[in-house]
Amino acid sequence: MQTNFTIATQGPGFYEFTDEVARWTRGDGVVTLFVRHTSASLLIQENADPDVQADLMAYLNRIAPPADDPSMSYLRHTLEGPDDMPAHIKAALLPVSLQIPVRDGRLLLGRWQGIYLVEHRRRPHHRDVAAHFMAG
Repeated sequence: MQTNFTIATQGPGFYEFTDEVARWTRGDGVVTLFVRHTSASLLIQENADPDVQADLMAYLNRIAPPADDPSMSYLRHTLEGPDDMPAHIKAALLPVSLQIPVRDGRLLLGRWQGIYLVEHRRRPHHRDVAAHFMAG
């Protein structure tokens, strides 16, 4: 079984789509998710306290600030804007694919875990996440 999830983003942040994936899965098996972009990531992370996402985003921005920050003067890939190459760096550090076991049609996530698309670019996008469910 395969499908595609499209997640609309409004700039940098964590966009949870756990419920969409959960509605799609059936039976027992493994769902694999793959983001089809080089400036966004996927992450399983806490979904109970939004401060977790805010702190993670702040940390990522410290690791890779915009290209117009003096600490990033070494970057060469800047034609697509000051957020583009830092977005590629963040996507290189975070996963772009996830595998989640499924039992009786239920994602076997922990109590506070959610599935997120992590947007690294400033402007809105429609991000595609390919999904494959392998029954087992």
